[in-house]
Amino acid sequence: MTVKITSAAAVSALAVLRSINKEANQTQQQVSSGYRIETAADDASYWSIATVMRSDSTNLGTIGDALGLGAAKVDATYTAMTSAIDLITQIRTKLVSAKEPGTDKDKVNAEISQYKQQLQTVVESTSFAGENWLLNGDAAVPPTWSVISSFVRVPTGEYQARTIDFPSSQTILIDKNNASGGLLTKSVDAQAINKSGTGPRNYYLLNANSTTPATGTEVAIGKNTTDAQLTDMLDVTDSLLSSLTTTAASIGVMKARIDGQIDYTADLSDSIDKSVGALVDTDMDEASIRQKAIETQKQMAVEAISILNTASSKILILLE
Repeated sequence: MTVKITSAAAVSALAVLRSINKEANQTQQQVSSGYRIETAADDASYWSIATVMRSDSTNLGTIGDALGLGAAKVDATYTAMTSAIDLITQIRTKLVSAKEPGTDKDKVNAEISQYKQQLQTVVESTSFAGENWLLNGDAAVPPTWSVISSFVRVPTGEYQARTIDFPSSQTILIDKNNASGGLLTKSVDAQAINKSGTGPRNYYLLNANSTTPATGTEVAIGKNTTDAQLTDMLDVTDSLLSSLTTTAASIGVMKARIDGQIDYTADLSDSIDKSVGALVDTDMDEASIRQKAIETQKQMAVEAISILNTASSKILILLE
């Protein structure tokens, strides 16, 4: 005789055990992967938000790299600008000394020439990542120098970069295409500065052999240079120093702004990473406690099934 006993309690206990095993597998997967929500199937809403935020964090990393490159360009430009100010100050000092009676102006001019050559070397060697903000040799110069500072997400969902800009006309010291485009190669009217004498008296500091040369006279002296000419040269030199000092100060402000943006970008990226973690990462403390609880539930379910199976065996004995 064949007897089949179906226990509703045993069936329920097996269902509970299957549920516990499924939950145990999910918890183990969360612990192993480190993600509470790993795929869209786990929670489509949170997964979507986290994916977009991770993309933003990646873009911020790229922005941080671009800012670092931009900061290096600005640092190089600022360093060269301060060196140029020092050299022009030395030239001015020599022009002042040339006013002293009995001074050998030819020897003083030899020193001035050395300073000018050094000044040109500083400008031409200030290149970083293929850009030299102090030198132009092209037919057209970009209106501004730009450093990527951030990005924004427009309503269409696309990214648009934001930049920190600086007018190129304020930084170019030597223009080899058109001398009038460089602060040190362009002509400056001394008469417009000191308002003495008549007619324009144009002087330029450096002769860079520009395609379109500057008009007027190069700042250079000799034994026949008069005090009036020295005064004009000093006035022009003072004007150049004032322009360079203003530009250097503006570059310093730009440098400070970039440094602040670098710090902000790093902080924002950390904040996004923390937010993503709060959305989808596994809470290891909670998961550990849950694993222990599930293990206890599993043991209880197995024990219940064992008890039910024992009861069924006893019924079979009675039916023999």
